[in-house]
Amino acid sequence: MSERVYFFDTTLRDGEQTPGVNLNQEEKVEIALRLEQLGIDVIEAGFAAASPGDAAAVRAVAKAVTKPMVVSLARANKGDIDAVIEAFKGIDNTGIHVFIATSPIHREKKLNMSKEQVINKAIECVSYAAQHFTHVEFSCEDATRSELEFLREISEKVIEAGATVLNFPDTVGYTTPEEYSELFQYILENTKGVEKVILSCHCHDDLGLAASNSIAAIKAGAMQVEGCVNGIGERAGNVALEEVAALLETRKDYYQKDTGIVLKEIAKTSKLISRLTGVSVPPNKAVIGNNAFTHASGIHQDGVIKDKSTYEILKPETVGFMETKLVLGKLSGRNALKKRYEELGYTISQEELIDLFAKYKDLADRKKEIFDEDIIALLETKSAAEHQTTYTFKDLSLQVLPNKNYRAFVHIIQKDGSIIEGIGEGNGPVDAIYKGIDQGLNIENDLIDYKIKSISKGKDSIGEVFVKIKSGDSLFQGRAIHVDIIFASASAYIEAINRLISIHPKYAVAETK
Repeated sequence: MSERVYFFDTTLRDGEQTPGVNLNQEEKVEIALRLEQLGIDVIEAGFAAASPGDAAAVRAVAKAVTKPMVVSLARANKGDIDAVIEAFKGIDNTGIHVFIATSPIHREKKLNMSKEQVINKAIECVSYAAQHFTHVEFSCEDATRSELEFLREISEKVIEAGATVLNFPDTVGYTTPEEYSELFQYILENTKGVEKVILSCHCHDDLGLAASNSIAAIKAGAMQVEGCVNGIGERAGNVALEEVAALLETRKDYYQKDTGIVLKEIAKTSKLISRLTGVSVPPNKAVIGNNAFTHASGIHQDGVIKDKSTYEILKPETVGFMETKLVLGKLSGRNALKKRYEELGYTISQEELIDLFAKYKDLADRKKEIFDEDIIALLETKSAAEHQTTYTFKDLSLQVLPNKNYRAFVHIIQKDGSIIEGIGEGNGPVDAIYKGIDQGLNIENDLIDYKIKSISKGKDSIGEVFVKIKSGDSLFQGRAIHVDIIFASASAYIEAINRLISIHPKYAVAETK
């Protein structure tokens, strides 16, 4: 009989710690609702004690979803726990995730605490949290560099104090599958009361072993796996939950594990998170990369033509990828558009359809052939009014100067409807546009990264632009799509600036001029 593995998603907390990722409350709720469709069991909505904004977002997520358990992270101190209690007040199906570091290097260098002090603090905080929540997860930060005997001792104490989940994170991506498996086996065999709790794994990918370590933990007895969709997160990121889910399903004959994950929702979830975080998915990424189901070798192509199972162990439609097809023409009506969205698995309201159809007709005037990817991109592109952004790109004009440089005249709409003009000169059109935006908005930042990729086929394909900017020590990302790559480039840059302003409102033009 198969055992159940629970999926704990920390995209909204650990994933947001990806450099340059800054999600607002609306975006967090949108992601949480999609995670609910994916079948995630537990959503870590954020770190309530970090700021009033974080607390509000944590509460908004908890109110928006109904099926998943929603938790907030808290350090082992009463103030953090009180922030979680306040954020979740009056909302059911919520819990708390308390952590403290347990490794020698963290105890001595970071906490300046003895083993006894760490244990006492853990007992005190778990006991307090258990008075307010029936779901209390306790994490031993940097567990994989902690002494096994100490992990056993602190685990027994927090179980007595009321913990319901024990998590042993590979916080710095240090361990190996063999070592991680031994850790879980040791805890299961030697910890008093362990049968009362769920054991959880949480792996980072610093040495490229996050998926292997997570699977090793599950095989050794872990009943919960923690990670992020697309594998985002600090440094090299967290384990990619879609990889673990696909592996457990594909090799169910071996692992004998059940999950609540709806595999066909993986592609839509991955695309949404990529769009809102501004973190693009590498083409060779397992399960969700553009090349994951592409066969270039002649031998492979021949085998797939004869029987797909020769080289495809996972069907693309299993994880929600649809075959690219030319679906609609310039004269197609509103109902045809709605029908195709439904065929692709999207539910469209009448109000959304009106807006989408207007965008579709504009695209049809610009683009000869329209593919599924194009209309999905329209669906994923929300208006500035919906996002309540500070600035929106309007239009621009470019001049080629005698010295071969470019001059850009950029027009930007402020939230109040007024127009700002910026003028910039650069060694290329995008350089000039970005300098014009900086000049018009009176903002200083550094462009760290700029990427363009095609969404569908053809020379007139919609272009997708990702940018990353730096202001002080903070990174901010922006993403935009448009059939006009210059328009997309300007819009992506302004989106990154909007994220910067959401954190540092002092940069808003209205307050600086």
